[in-house]
Amino acid sequence: MDRFDLVIIGGGPGGYEAAIEASKVYDMRVALVEDRALGGTCLNRGCIPTKTLLHSADLFCELKTHGEHIGLKDFDATGFDMAKIRERKDEVVTQLVAGIGSLMKMNKIKVFEGLGSLVSADHVRVALKDGTSVDLEAGKMLIATGSVPSVPPIPGADSPKVFTSDELLDLDRPIGELVIIGGGVIGCEFASIFSSLGTKVTIVEALPSIISNLDKELGRSLSMIFKKSREIDVHTGAMVTSIRDDGDKVTCCYTEKDKECEVSGDLVLMSIGRRANTKGLIAEDASDDIKALSMERGVILVDQNYMTSVPGVYAIGDVIGGIQLAHVATAEGRCAVAYMNGDPAPVDVKTIPSCIYTSPEIASVGLTADEAKEQGIEVVSKKYPMTANGKTLLSLQERGFIKVIADKESGKVLGAQLMCARATDMISQFSQAIVSGLTLEDMSRIIYPHPTFSEGIGEAVR
Repeated sequence: MDRFDLVIIGGGPGGYEAAIEASKVYDMRVALVEDRALGGTCLNRGCIPTKTLLHSADLFCELKTHGEHIGLKDFDATGFDMAKIRERKDEVVTQLVAGIGSLMKMNKIKVFEGLGSLVSADHVRVALKDGTSVDLEAGKMLIATGSVPSVPPIPGADSPKVFTSDELLDLDRPIGELVIIGGGVIGCEFASIFSSLGTKVTIVEALPSIISNLDKELGRSLSMIFKKSREIDVHTGAMVTSIRDDGDKVTCCYTEKDKECEVSGDLVLMSIGRRANTKGLIAEDASDDIKALSMERGVILVDQNYMTSVPGVYAIGDVIGGIQLAHVATAEGRCAVAYMNGDPAPVDVKTIPSCIYTSPEIASVGLTADEAKEQGIEVVSKKYPMTANGKTLLSLQERGFIKVIADKESGKVLGAQLMCARATDMISQFSQAIVSGLTLEDMSRIIYPHPTFSEGIGEAVR
């Protein structure tokens, strides 16, 4: 067997970033095993392709809505080519995948294209794409296999008109009506994409609000903007009971306020979340300790150092549950590599920004006012309406706000919630403030350039 200091199974943001860290910082001989394209879900079926589609859709929507008002004439409101939009998305993905491949070569990381399975604590078998297999000996292992879309056992969910996010990203034709089951991040981003392209969108969400994992005000505000500005029909507290294929259409049946309801569309997007991807991870002839690898509801359990129940075998990212975000997997990968080399964590994994690329964008980090109250922390809350921001006005952005939560006694920033243009870019200023222990006064001493969206931060903290 070929011997490596570290074998990583999974070439997404967690896996390939950990590989670079191990090779560059610790001079480890690293093998990276990936059964699909490098970059994982984020690059190939998630973050990058959805944001590329959003960029095209937002440009189209802005011209359609405001073109004449800002002096751009003769715009064809039906003038988009879904096949070309998809082609552009594929170009971006291909270029970035190639870039990761170059990084692997530059950092002397050996890439194996195939499905990696654990045989023992120091033995990985890779079923290569050409039908052969190769065995790798590992000093340490890191599992970074990510997650896959979750499809619940709803009657009719196996209809060919029911798509997950994976399939919808490859759609090359316009559709008139789309029903989205699930009002989380994925559902709301796809609602923004297709409503911008003129599709009639309906969201059916079982929980009391959309994006319910974030600050309540964000969910309420987004729901209002969806209904008024985007004409997206939002149903919350609605439980899907079945899906019916009606030939040309597909119908989603649900109960809302004890009433039986139906909504039809050309397609249904199933976006109720993702589950850990452990398919094929454990070989049939695996050792007893590998077969007994501790899991809970399909999620691999790890300790504070990301080590599994098997010494020397680590796991990070979506496969260990928690917050399923690419930048979280990257941070965890870097920390796991540091831990296995006896070093402290190089990244603060407690302060995690969350971003939603709707229009307007949404970003959040740290505590909300309600969470602080639950922890017995007395806070002050500062809020600035972005309708008073010059850059927001001149660029015809939707209404929005910046809200900052700080400890009442010390003034230290504890959290922030943004709903405005470029929120996903600006949230890092608040992440830095929380990690560095900055106060509202510290942030207010900064000069914010004019005219910018970030001026709103200066106004909010003052």
